[in-house]
Amino acid sequence: MSTEVLHVIARMNVGGTARYIGDLLENIPGQKLATGYVQGSEIEDPCISNGQAIRIPHLGRKISILNDLRAWIELRKIIKKVQPKILHTHTFKAGLIGRLVPGKHIRVHTFHGHLFADQSFSPFQKFVITIVERALAKRTTVLISVGKKVGEDLRATGIGIKQSWISIPPGIDPLPEVEKVQARASLGLTQNRILFGWMARMAAVKNPYLFLEIARSLENIEFVMAGGGELLDDVRAKAPRNVNVIGWVDASTFWSAIDVALSTSNNEGMPIALIEAQLAGVPVIATDVGSTREVIEDQITGIMTNRDLSELIKAVTTMNRDPNLIKQFGNAGKRSAEIRFSHEKFIKAHLELYKKFMR
Repeated sequence: MSTEVLHVIARMNVGGTARYIGDLLENIPGQKLATGYVQGSEIEDPCISNGQAIRIPHLGRKISILNDLRAWIELRKIIKKVQPKILHTHTFKAGLIGRLVPGKHIRVHTFHGHLFADQSFSPFQKFVITIVERALAKRTTVLISVGKKVGEDLRATGIGIKQSWISIPPGIDPLPEVEKVQARASLGLTQNRILFGWMARMAAVKNPYLFLEIARSLENIEFVMAGGGELLDDVRAKAPRNVNVIGWVDASTFWSAIDVALSTSNNEGMPIALIEAQLAGVPVIATDVGSTREVIEDQITGIMTNRDLSELIKAVTTMNRDPNLIKQFGNAGKRSAEIRFSHEKFIKAHLELYKKFMR
């Protein structure tokens, strides 16, 4: 029996991309997921804990010519078995392997961000990936970017300039609210201070060390870091005394405990954690990368800065001195996020796209 849409991603680690895909699987009939396994210190997102995923044993984040070839063979067998009308790939590795599998299915690919500002990739690696993406785009019917700026950046490098593009921002439901005193108590945090929080995967692209530099320069302000990943132990070891590194925690509890969200990323697609923060009434200070400006309205719902340490310190200091500004930006951000990141719009946009190829 054929499947309408088969989603493919290298691994479903905890984060915005996994939630994006999990939302589609939960709300649109006829969807299936094929994925590999998380690696190292990563944690798998609970959205696939019910066993709905078809496993690709050799597919993972790390580059391995032999394992990636095996993963291609495994995915080809899965595609032959489930016979998807649409193969919807996500992120680079799955997009490469998936779009090289032959077949009559329609190919759709979503860019959840790009790596042009990711310092973990060398200039040569970025060049090679760009060349590969240009070639793969020619094998793709529709290219999706999670933010308009992400799509513009990709087309500026010659990726998919003759292809059909659409931008579909994530649809986010507000997280359950937890009373602030209770939330802080459960996380072991200070009760009567303004807290600046960072929540992301602890990887180079998220630049957690810049967050530590900010905290080190503002020793009288308290900071909290939530998240896991390959840099967790090193971040914990290097954190100054005014930074509480708490690892992975429930997002609703975290944002209920935090007064101001702080993002120091070198690169972002459409940062779901920051949208969730806004929906919780938490204003955001963020570096102006990727499509972050499509989430944060500077001086209205938060503060946008470049990646300069002094500019970020200035923004944190401004917020810390003015609780009324925190409240003003928080209320405005909540109203804005409720309108701009409607869950109904997100699902409707994908349904309309898929239906074009189901006739």
